[in-house]
Amino acid sequence: MTNDAARDLEPGEVPSGADALLSALWRSREVRWSAFSGLLIAAGYLAGPLGASDAVSTMLFIVAALVGARFFATEAIKELVTERRIGIELLMTVAAVVAGALGAWSEAAALAFLYSIAESLEEFTEDRTRDAIAKLLDLAPRRVTVVDEDGIERVVDVGEVRVGDRFLVRPGQNVATDGVVLEGASAVDEAAVTGESIPVDKVVDDMVFAGTANGHGALVIEATATSATNTLARVVELVTEAQESKGQGQQFMERFTGVYSPAVLAAGALILLAGGVATGDWGGWALRAATVLVAAAPCALVISIPVTYVAAMGRSSRSGILIKGGIYLEELGRLRAVALDKTGTLTRGKPELTELHPISDIAGDELLALAAAAERRSEHPIARAIVGAADRRGIAVPEPDAFTATVGGGVHASVNGTDVTIGSPAHVASLGYDLSAISEMVERLEAAGNTTVVVAGADGPLGVLGVADTLRPQATESIAELRRLGIEHIVMLTGDNPRTAAAIASQAGIDDIGAGLSPEDKANRIRDLVDRYDHVAMLGDGINDAPPLAAASVGIAMGTAGSDIALETADVALMADDLAKLTTAIRTGRRTRQVVTQNLALSLVILAVLVPTALFGVIALPIAVLAHELSELAVILNGTRMAR
Repeated sequence: MTNDAARDLEPGEVPSGADALLSALWRSREVRWSAFSGLLIAAGYLAGPLGASDAVSTMLFIVAALVGARFFATEAIKELVTERRIGIELLMTVAAVVAGALGAWSEAAALAFLYSIAESLEEFTEDRTRDAIAKLLDLAPRRVTVVDEDGIERVVDVGEVRVGDRFLVRPGQNVATDGVVLEGASAVDEAAVTGESIPVDKVVDDMVFAGTANGHGALVIEATATSATNTLARVVELVTEAQESKGQGQQFMERFTGVYSPAVLAAGALILLAGGVATGDWGGWALRAATVLVAAAPCALVISIPVTYVAAMGRSSRSGILIKGGIYLEELGRLRAVALDKTGTLTRGKPELTELHPISDIAGDELLALAAAAERRSEHPIARAIVGAADRRGIAVPEPDAFTATVGGGVHASVNGTDVTIGSPAHVASLGYDLSAISEMVERLEAAGNTTVVVAGADGPLGVLGVADTLRPQATESIAELRRLGIEHIVMLTGDNPRTAAAIASQAGIDDIGAGLSPEDKANRIRDLVDRYDHVAMLGDGINDAPPLAAASVGIAMGTAGSDIALETADVALMADDLAKLTTAIRTGRRTRQVVTQNLALSLVILAVLVPTALFGVIALPIAVLAHELSELAVILNGTRMAR
């Protein structure tokens, strides 16, 4: 296929709708030259009835053939001279030259026109997908309002923004580069980067990404990346690299055509020699040899894979799923087993208050207020979970009068004159409190995967809190969907303790668990799965799960927006913290394999019909050209279904 032909798709928004699509097609230089060739052919056929001489018609056909063959003939000569390679373009060029040499210029023109149309449509399809991804960069504004330390605002080019600079994003504007919110609150539409369909609320200390659309509030953001290194730029770079990466099927097809094309050319020469010697009709057998060359050219066979891959990867990237090459797209379509990390993958990755049990005459909100006040000055994740729960319930949390933290134990505080001790059951018991009355409750909460926290006053325990890293809301449905997709084995691998792991796995609907595992242990479990199932995916966070991700057939990192390490290490990157994207990626891989199989089958059937009929003279050159190019157009259109 023509890879180096000139293309000049103009910048602007990606066209949509029939009129916009036609406009985008016309901006392709190859399409315009092909259309010009077609007009010359039409003029050649009309010249005779309009009174022009045969010489005029012939000249129009000759010019049409030269115009139509301009790009693919140039590519054929370049491959032959510089790479010593006989490609499909050379087969079609030779066929056109032979037809013209025999005086069949109308057939030569038709061949050049139809083949150039198919080639230009293929290039247009791939370019339009790449162009749609590149247009992501246009989502980031070119000018940005920078705010200095004195609060003075100035508008600069986005390329001038450096890490640490503060910039203002007004309501309705797009975020210029990655950063952390310093001031303000708003809902931000992250669909362009993460594929998240619902705007995400952003407050102070939250990350925002380049190209996302700010909602109703103004935000002051501290830049954490430049325009060249932000998430949006990395996505475009990785998708571009991925589209150049070939899968096993595509690599095989290129090796196949490297042998097949010279063989077809040799067969054409043999047909000419054998037929000419046997019958003396050198002209007739030359035309038949040219017809065989056209019929046997495996264009549809060759383009069936890359067109489908490019369309699938382009569409996935716009949904927040980065697939880094055809080989990983193939693996997604073959998966038989899936392993998942627990923390941050199946679960949210941060503890939340799940249980609140007063055990005296204290009310639930009062117990939570005391606990939150005592924990207010602590930076421990469990403390933040308790304080956060009180904030979400709208409970007023007073400042503690006194506060003391014990490393590895708990906290002691005075809240409005009430002494409060908070800690693990073991720590609170070690201080002399009798916990026999709550032992069964503690056992039940811990059996359900909670970390238990005892709140005690001067006279004894006041209540028990349960804190846990909770399951993602879509986890259970995603696991069920994996089974519906035919995944034979699903396992959760975690470094957490067996009791917590069992509780989370039970909630998610996973039967096989590996708990207390180091990254190396996880990698060994993945290798065992690969030995048993051949095609295995590992889903993790892309950073601390690097060994098992590398050991899997395809490593998938989730929630990677803003993380350079995760984007680099994973074979597939899910930009949002959304487990449903895993099943979407697998469905995409399987649909891609189905479409490729359909295209290969259609291409082989066309070859099986055209080659014998051309060899035995059943079909003439124009019919072979038309059937050949229609088959190529069919696989292009079928492959581009993956872009929807």
